[in-house]
Amino acid sequence: MKITIRKAIEKDFPAILSLEKELAAFEKATVQVTNSVELMKKEKDFFHCFVAEDKEKGIIGTAVYCFVYYVGVGKSLYLDNLYVKKLFRGRKIGTELLKNIFKIAKKENCKKVRWQVLNWNKQAIGMYKKCGANIDDEWINCDFDERAIKNFKNITEQP
Repeated sequence: MKITIRKAIEKDFPAILSLEKELAAFEKATVQVTNSVELMKKEKDFFHCFVAEDKEKGIIGTAVYCFVYYVGVGKSLYLDNLYVKKLFRGRKIGTELLKNIFKIAKKENCKKVRWQVLNWNKQAIGMYKKCGANIDDEWINCDFDERAIKNFKNITEQP
């Protein structure tokens, strides 16, 4: 089996979204996937992606990322998702995807690479530690979904 890692193109969006849904099922968060291929096409300038492709099986893994700016350090890379289909795990495909992420981070002079991992995903945590990642158990994610953004309440407002 020969796996090719390459930059994603627009025709890959259906496969990328399919893997995103598979990842969400693995994370027990399917309700959180509301994106569509049409929206991905419309918003394609806001994200980048590497795909791991098998000639016979098609796209079997992804690393979706974007650039962000942290005032404390400067330009950084945020890895939104790193996912490899279950059947193909344990073959260093995730590591190869990560290598490409770090090549981009170096090329773009990023000061930080950041992502999240679920605290119960021991296999992924082990891989990230082997690569040299600092796993932070102090910070807590704060997220507002689309509905919450619309319903944001200024804390100075009176009920």
